[in-house]
Amino acid sequence: MQSMCIDLTLKVITHYGEFTGYSVKNFHKLIGKDLIVAHQLLKNDIKQHEYWLVTENLWADDKSSDFAKWMEWNTSAKQTKAGELPFHYTQLGQLKNEIFPEPPPQLDLTKKIKMFSVSKEYETDIITLLHATGDFRYRSLWQDGVVKVEEMEHFLPRVGMRCRFILEKGESISYSSSYFFQTDKIEFSETDEKTKSSVYYTIEKTGDRKTKLTLDFYIKKNIVSETIFKLREKNKMKEMFKKSLQNLVGVVKELKIPSAL
Repeated sequence: MQSMCIDLTLKVITHYGEFTGYSVKNFHKLIGKDLIVAHQLLKNDIKQHEYWLVTENLWADDKSSDFAKWMEWNTSAKQTKAGELPFHYTQLGQLKNEIFPEPPPQLDLTKKIKMFSVSKEYETDIITLLHATGDFRYRSLWQDGVVKVEEMEHFLPRVGMRCRFILEKGESISYSSSYFFQTDKIEFSETDEKTKSSVYYTIEKTGDRKTKLTLDFYIKKNIVSETIFKLREKNKMKEMFKKSLQNLVGVVKELKIPSAL
C-alpha cells in the first residue's frame, strides 16, 4: 500500500523503563511513569524536526559504530521532575534520500476473466470519491441491492478486511483484496470469500473537481461458468452496476470530507 501522507516527518524516542496497562472492553491503554518520561522527551532542545533520540540507560559507548556512517550522534539532557535525563540523538533527514518509491503493484488476473466494465465521471475530487466508494458506511446508500454492510474485522491497511454484505436477497462475505494509492489514481478491489468473483475499483482524476470511477467485474476462468454467467447474469448485473453509479451522484454531492474542503 502506498501512503497518502508524503510530507510526514519522523521522530523516534527510545527509552527503557517500566509500564503496565489496562483494558476496558475493546479499549487498551499503557500507563506508567516511564511512558510519561517518553512523552516529555518530545519537548526538547533539538532544532531539527526529524531525529532519533536514545536515553542514556540504553546507550553504550561503542553503540554508534553499529549504525549508518552518516548518523552523527550528539548529546543533550532533559530536565524532568525526577531529575536530569541525559540522552543521545542523531538526525534522520538523510533517510529520505535512501527511500525509493515502490513500483505500482501488478494485479494477478491470470486466473480471472473480465466479464464487463462500467464507468462514470463525477463532479468531485478524488479523495471524496474514494470515501464514498471505499467507506462501507456509505455502501448501502448507492450500491444497488445492498441493504447494509457490517465490518467483521478491522485491519490497517484495509487489505484483508472482511465485511458481511446484507443484501435484499440473502447475504455474502467479501474481503478487500488489494489497494494502491497515487495522487491522481487510486485502485482497490473486493473479492467474495469463495473467490469466485472480484470487483476492481479504479478512481482517476480527470480534471479540476472531476473524477472518474470505473468498476471492472471479474470471475474465475472456467468455460462453463463463463457461459452460464453470460447467458443468465451478465446483462442484469451490468444494469445493477450502472444504477449504482448513478445512485452515487447524490451521495458524492452530500458527502463532506474535511481533508477535501
